[in-house]
Amino acid sequence: MARILRGDIVWADLNPVKGHEQAGLRPALILSPEIFNDRSGTVIAMALTSQPQKAGFPLTMEITSVSLPKPTWVKISQIRTLSVERLGKRMGHVSDDEMSQIIEGLNEIIGEPTHSGYRR
Repeated sequence: MARILRGDIVWADLNPVKGHEQAGLRPALILSPEIFNDRSGTVIAMALTSQPQKAGFPLTMEITSVSLPKPTWVKISQIRTLSVERLGKRMGHVSDDEMSQIIEGLNEIIGEPTHSGYRR
């Protein structure tokens, strides 16, 4: 398989799923860096959707820096670790600015740790 880079948008098979997880063969945005992807055999990714989203930032954000067949939103709250065996063809790569905004949204959702590492 070709190198998998942070910021790549690739096809991913997200099945099987449970509950409200995103399902099926769909684009996913790679969050993890190349060295992690190469050494672990997994990637950390977020599901993408072409369905207009009611929830705004930080839960979702429209991807505009990549020419995709349909308008596309990253579901920042749908983060998963996937085996590289679930990944297919590369569709594009988001800009550094968009990647920074997505990480900012994730940080808003999960919060900043306190000095002890846990909030009470």
